[in-house]
Amino acid sequence: MPLPVPEVAREETHTRRVRYEGYKRADGLWDIDVHLTDVKNHDYQLKTGVRRAGQAVHDMWLRITIDTRFSIIDAIAVSDAVPYAGGCDAVTPAYRALVGLNLLEGFQRQVRERLGGIRGCTHLSEMLGGLPTAAIQTFAGEMGEERADGSRPFQLDQCYAMDTTGETVKKWYPKWYAAGEKADA
Repeated sequence: MPLPVPEVAREETHTRRVRYEGYKRADGLWDIDVHLTDVKNHDYQLKTGVRRAGQAVHDMWLRITIDTRFSIIDAIAVSDAVPYAGGCDAVTPAYRALVGLNLLEGFQRQVRERLGGIRGCTHLSEMLGGLPTAAIQTFAGEMGEERADGSRPFQLDQCYAMDTTGETVKKWYPKWYAAGEKADA
């Protein structure tokens, strides 16, 4: 169901697109490629010159290589279009600092510690926010929802629908349903 039609006339001025693509590699590892673009529908004056309507202000890429434990094995960042060439794009090698992090264990905090503020690029770092769920979706179908070893499914108590005291878990994961108990708030 789409958003309702706005009641007030409006004009689109900016489009940001962020795309995550997951790849299973022949060597048993996984790549998540993230692509961000910012485009204006009008000429945009920057200190460095005018960006014409439709020309990207930002066109940036990240490729994160992970193993099946969600640990980052490799990381590369590329900036094809930035507002301040020679400045914005000079930080891309810093994203190698992601190597060794785990997407499911304090990832966002560690990203801020390693790449926050002037240690990184706001846009590249924002792209990392959706990386854990993109990786989980990339693995979907490769790993069963119920774990073969009988351990608790990772998705439980990770969102509203997967609350172990709720109806969704009661219906689809009755073994893990916790009637009367309160999940983490």
